[in-house]
Amino acid sequence: AAVMLFATEKLRVDLVALMVMGVLLLSGIVTPEEGLAGFSNSATVTVGAMFILSAGLFRTGAVNSLGNVFVRLFKGNFWFAITAMMLIVGIASAFINNTAVVAMLLPVILGLSRETGIKSSKLLIPLSFGSMFGGVCTLLGTSTNILVNSIALRHGEPPMRMFEFSLLGALFLVAGTLYMLIAGIRLIPTRRETTDLEANYGMGDYVAEIVLLREAKSVGKTVADSPLVEEVGVEILDVIRGKKKLSLPPSKMILRAGDVLRVVGDVQQIRELREREGIRLRPRKRKTALSMDPDEFKLIEAVIAPDSDLEGKTLKELRFKETYGALAVAIRHRGKVKHTKLSSTRLQAGDVLLLTARKDHIDDLKRREDFVFVSEVGLPGFRTGKMVIAVATITSVVATAALNIFPIVVSAIAGCVVMIFSRCLTLEEAYEAIEWKVIFLLAGVLTLGLALERSGVAHELARNVVSLLGDLGPLAVLSAFYLITTLLSEAMSNNATAALIAPIAISAAEAIGVSPRPFLFAVAFAASSSFMTPVGYQTNTMIYGVGQYQFSDFLRVGAPLNLLFWIIATFTIPIIWPF
Repeated sequence: AAVMLFATEKLRVDLVALMVMGVLLLSGIVTPEEGLAGFSNSATVTVGAMFILSAGLFRTGAVNSLGNVFVRLFKGNFWFAITAMMLIVGIASAFINNTAVVAMLLPVILGLSRETGIKSSKLLIPLSFGSMFGGVCTLLGTSTNILVNSIALRHGEPPMRMFEFSLLGALFLVAGTLYMLIAGIRLIPTRRETTDLEANYGMGDYVAEIVLLREAKSVGKTVADSPLVEEVGVEILDVIRGKKKLSLPPSKMILRAGDVLRVVGDVQQIRELREREGIRLRPRKRKTALSMDPDEFKLIEAVIAPDSDLEGKTLKELRFKETYGALAVAIRHRGKVKHTKLSSTRLQAGDVLLLTARKDHIDDLKRREDFVFVSEVGLPGFRTGKMVIAVATITSVVATAALNIFPIVVSAIAGCVVMIFSRCLTLEEAYEAIEWKVIFLLAGVLTLGLALERSGVAHELARNVVSLLGDLGPLAVLSAFYLITTLLSEAMSNNATAALIAPIAISAAEAIGVSPRPFLFAVAFAASSSFMTPVGYQTNTMIYGVGQYQFSDFLRVGAPLNLLFWIIATFTIPIIWPF
């Protein structure tokens, strides 16, 4: 049931994890102490701390400095620049949250596309994949590695060292980059043909100007309660009253007879307006559909960030215009542009909103963690004077953990304290940086993993795998576990996949009498190699909508890459970690 819910995403993954925990506690399979132990598990605490450390680098502008490097590189040779970009992003992602790296570089890469004429679709998949290649290079590179290490410790295995992942991780990084240079980039179709946002979202046919006559039902009603909004479903851009024009009118504004409204809606809605009593359409005189005062308003694109509070909610529930000071005029949802019923559309991570906003509200929007801005709206102010402290703190965390001076969880917590006391970020920013969805997911799936062992399910499943493949030797069993893990992670959370498969892999290794260690590393690497779908990994989700990709684009580029990594892992893991 958990696998089905994780894969279909009918419910949020953190809610599914809590539901699973509740069922296991009620059934008595795990005790309350065991069930709640996931929240205090070193993996959960370490991942939370890493979110804060990554935020410290972000707030001081350390990540943004990579963008300045790329600007210079792409003014030279494309192939050299794309190679350097993937390697630099990969190395950065080995030590900080790769989602933060991609979020910071998205507007930079799109700006480069506009400046150089290189199609952004040729740049965004390499950006996402490069961050994933690097994430598996160290223990801190991805939360999945930290989770698998926690499971290994629970089974009496020695802790995974900071750079124990690095040899195979570096091989993946080099092999993946070469694949993208030789074949991958050529397999990516050209998307996002134009940089003009109105053309990109096809807004030309979706704006109309209407005059409210005395008999119109909307006369005397507020903007929010107007039948135009409630019944027809259009959005009101402007209200022109005499010689005055009010753009993005407040919801409580009373409409009057004679008001000229500029509205956004689809062809059917505009046709319906023509047929409504008291409404007169008039020819639009403006040259562009959404043309508004450029000194006062700006048209911007914003991606719904992974783990955003906006996920699963509608614009109407959020009271979006009042809360954010911006109006959504189109949504790019799973590769398709929506112009209709925007207020009732349930938002998902990766959706791209086309917003029109007052310039004085943009700074407030930039400070919100719910969006990743991909338009040129400027970047939030950085505490550049603290950059050296932030970089030194991350370096110290990595060094003390790598040299076994302190356990990784101790180093990470100490690093968070230094970040806050040195004012690289505030305490409020530290709380906001933690992706609580991931924390609750980890706590829940750790309990599920324990239940798989405690109930004997892990042993039984492992016995079935061994009975099928055991005669072919441990290499075949390890290869099967890598393949199962990587395919599962394409459809559901990679952390959930790792928590489910790792206990079964350990039982299988014990059943054939070999060390569980190579199996654990196979699970860790496979769970972070989700290249075939846009929903398998957060960075893919982030670029999906803004790059105007189709689902098949990831399958075309990612399937050969998954096959390549499977072959490399199958024959390399037993050499690095012998059976």
